[in-house]
Amino acid sequence: MEAPLFTDEEQLLELLNQVWDFTVDFRLDNLRPAGSTLTDIPEVVLPEAGGGAQDAMKVFQKQWLPYLVASPSERYLGYVTGGTTPAALIGDWLTSATDQNPQDLAGFGDVSAGIERATINLLRQLFGLPDLFNGGFVTGATMSNFTCLAVARQWVGQQQGYDIAKEGLQKPIHILTATPHSSAIKALAMLGIGSKNIIAVATLPGREAMDLADLAAKLEDLPSGAPAIVIASGGTVNTVDFDPLADLIDLKDFYGYWLHVDAAFGGFASLHPDYAHLLAGWEDADSITIDNHKWLNVPYDSGCWFVQKEHQGLQLATFQNSAAPYLGDPTAGFSYLNAGPENSRRLRALPAWFSLMSYGREGYEDIVDRCIETAQSLQLALKIHSYWELLGPTHLNVVAFSPKGADDELVNQLAAVLNARGKYFMTPTTLNGRRGLRAAFVNWQTEPHQVNEIMYELNTAWEQTRLAPATAPKKYRL
Repeated sequence: MEAPLFTDEEQLLELLNQVWDFTVDFRLDNLRPAGSTLTDIPEVVLPEAGGGAQDAMKVFQKQWLPYLVASPSERYLGYVTGGTTPAALIGDWLTSATDQNPQDLAGFGDVSAGIERATINLLRQLFGLPDLFNGGFVTGATMSNFTCLAVARQWVGQQQGYDIAKEGLQKPIHILTATPHSSAIKALAMLGIGSKNIIAVATLPGREAMDLADLAAKLEDLPSGAPAIVIASGGTVNTVDFDPLADLIDLKDFYGYWLHVDAAFGGFASLHPDYAHLLAGWEDADSITIDNHKWLNVPYDSGCWFVQKEHQGLQLATFQNSAAPYLGDPTAGFSYLNAGPENSRRLRALPAWFSLMSYGREGYEDIVDRCIETAQSLQLALKIHSYWELLGPTHLNVVAFSPKGADDELVNQLAAVLNARGKYFMTPTTLNGRRGLRAAFVNWQTEPHQVNEIMYELNTAWEQTRLAPATAPKKYRL
């Protein structure tokens, strides 16, 4: 009897045709719930002798398929999650099929590092960033923030006269920020800087944006000559507010800090003529985070870091593989093997390359425009309805709101009821001390006409929650 491995290889075309049929059906399934309905994880037993991919597919369809959510669709408004464009899906399949190793080892290996560099160049063109940045792909915004802040940490050590990558962290590092994303705080913890060492900068009244006067005062309070890292928001998660980047560049020239811009999805505001000014000055930042599986609409997991080329030496000192002779000379020049946290890396650039080449600037400008228009339309609909109130302004593509007069528990129950209805998925949030929901529009299929349907689902879910709060789930399951 032939081993299932070799049988599968012989029947690969038939198996992939089955997967193709499944993929099309899944993406066109408008009845699939947008929110999770799984409450218990089924017990899984490792088979002694597997039955091959076809048998595994049957088990998958029975055991897991009923609980998969419509996260690639425009009905998934939780977190800030884009779908997957058709071209990005093709690129992702080819990434797995070709299984390349994008390291760029001075002539050894394959061309995939060249694909990554070319895709970074496409992204620089898309965002209007100069060719002064190196860039690379990582798993998402968390690892992008980690990469950028690791280089910033090395820069602080250089200012203080020692090599942190070799000698370890010996002195406190001053981090100043107003409304950081949780992934940046997590990165600081992983880097040994410590999240408790953040110096909180005040925000402007009614805003999530940094108060420059307070930032300047806190910089003045630092020990004389002490280097600092400023983490700026290029779009906060609740209201997509932006720190004043151009002013931060002016202050940077005076105080000499490292400026990191977390523009995970807000960086795409550069594609809209009415909002591009929010990113004015980011081209002079030291480092930038972009999250591709948000508004670029490529599959999980994919993010990008951008670090000024003038800091290339610091970056290579931070991430170089110094004890692996077979990997070559880490000081020989820029290579992805020595420029980021991962040694083993898949070709994440290929889905982005396919999507960018397939739809171009105009395609992404259209996506951004439709998402912003839909968010603004939802904001208006919520304003004029008696049930709802906004928790903050809608600056771009995320709307934060709450039922009028609802306490935290009732809002959590509303989120669970809305999720159980299945048509739309939103996550709860807290803004200005109020519990509410947030709708994030980043999917390439988003259209303003959805707003009527969204309002119907919200109003119906709220009526169900008010009428029977005791029967609603007590906790919202993320």
